[in-house]
Amino acid sequence: MGSRKRKQPPAGEFLAEVTDLADDGRGVARINGKVTFIADALPGERVQFRYVRTGRDVDEGQTVSVEQASPDRVEPKCPHFGLCGGCALQHLAPEAQIRFKQKQLLEGFARIGKVTVGEVAPPITGPVWGYRRRARLGVKYVYKRETVLVGFRERESSFLAALERCEVLDPRVGLKLRAFGELIASLSLRSQLPQIEVATAEPVALVLRVLAPPTDDDLEKLRAFASEHADVDFYLQPAGPDSIVPFGEARELSYAPLVEPDRLRFRPTDFIQINSEISKQAVAQALDWLQLKPGERVLELFSGLGNFSIPLARTGAQVVTVEGEASLVQRARDNVQRLGLDIEAHKGDLFQPQNDSPWAKAHYDAVLIDPPRAGAQEILPLLGKIGAQRILYVSCHPGTLARDAGLLVHEHGYRLVRAGVMDMFPHTAHVESMALFVKD
Repeated sequence: MGSRKRKQPPAGEFLAEVTDLADDGRGVARINGKVTFIADALPGERVQFRYVRTGRDVDEGQTVSVEQASPDRVEPKCPHFGLCGGCALQHLAPEAQIRFKQKQLLEGFARIGKVTVGEVAPPITGPVWGYRRRARLGVKYVYKRETVLVGFRERESSFLAALERCEVLDPRVGLKLRAFGELIASLSLRSQLPQIEVATAEPVALVLRVLAPPTDDDLEKLRAFASEHADVDFYLQPAGPDSIVPFGEARELSYAPLVEPDRLRFRPTDFIQINSEISKQAVAQALDWLQLKPGERVLELFSGLGNFSIPLARTGAQVVTVEGEASLVQRARDNVQRLGLDIEAHKGDLFQPQNDSPWAKAHYDAVLIDPPRAGAQEILPLLGKIGAQRILYVSCHPGTLARDAGLLVHEHGYRLVRAGVMDMFPHTAHVESMALFVKD
């Protein structure tokens, strides 16, 4: 039998009353009893939309026009909003975005974790434009037009969007997308440079993924561009991450996780928090919520290169860290040694049992965990066994946080005393949050 053809969605425009926002930022409507997700529509709005996909359980659509607008609707700042897949919520006022994210957090606790929050903390907010200091930009040479596109992919597409600028990227990068495209278009390897890794600190580091060696003429053009744009340092990556080398005299990348002079040195492809201002506020809030006393022992899991570790150690607490990526563990040790601090840093796969690890057999007064989107489910039995009085959970996914909160409360005897959102990714549907668990 041949494969069944996908049913073509109805043609034309249709009217919808939007009642809610889905987790991904699309409007939710019920049409003839069927849930329909409509991009760029907001709760309380009446919109004309066209179908883009129909399914057995849900349909999907795209707003064509707004007949009755929400009071929370604003004009998107970026001319590419709707085409570029980087942002989902530029049409929603920033304060309403926070309410949406807070609702996701609290509903997740109730629905998934079956837990209630003792106190909802005020949201951590900051600048909503030009905040992004890490990004991976796609690069595509368009033969027919003899131009190079630099930026993010189109919504629900593998094609790169034709972007002139990006309003959420650090302006030293976001306002120069066309200049980067013109530079790459002038190189011999313009069709063999698929990606730019961006990291901004004092200098801007741009890692060019090159599938062919640059010619002398290419190198001269890169050198001239870096000379004209004094805040840019280039790196070349001919193979895997270990092959990255600076082009010329690249300056040292560093940032202060909380206060000077504690600066963490890092490499262009190392993980650092996307939003510098929100990250600093998150570190300050973590210290405030944990209330560590000198001499107390604190275990930090998924510790990276030391974003929380260094400020934790400055409280006088004894800090033990565990991180799964060897390069970040080494970077953390280097930073700790340079700053003259005493932190015990371990490498460990926190998605596997760690009961026999030396650090897992010790006593701790507090634990700080900052896991990836998958959450920390695998390590929670160990945390229950350790029995620290306080657990601070920094989350980048409300669903896995809610799941883990349910386990900490219902299986390991903790109370969820406080939680709140952090606006790490304005104009996107990503929800970052912090939660404090206490064992009486």
